[in-house]
Amino acid sequence: MFGLGTPELIVIGVIALLLFGAKRIPDIGKGLGGAIREFKDAKKEISSDLSKQGKKEEPKPQASVESKLAEKVVHQVPGVKQVMDVKDKVDKVKEIMKS
Repeated sequence: MFGLGTPELIVIGVIALLLFGAKRIPDIGKGLGGAIREFKDAKKEISSDLSKQGKKEEPKPQASVESKLAEKVVHQVPGVKQVMDVKDKVDKVKEIMKS
């Protein structure tokens, strides 16, 4: 698919195991699976709404759908909330440095 063979996948698996630990990998997988499932459900909901309206154009991005998905990802995937908090702090520091 992406040119990844068995040895490359084994190396990636070992690195993930070392980074996250054996206890956190199932939680991360569960969170990512839930986020993907929610994304697919939202996509189906938007496409069914468009088909009911009889429109064949591309759906416009809706802030409510994106914010719901982002919120669910933050709550389902361990560590994402902490990363988002750090990113917000870095953005604030960058703003202060520009001023």
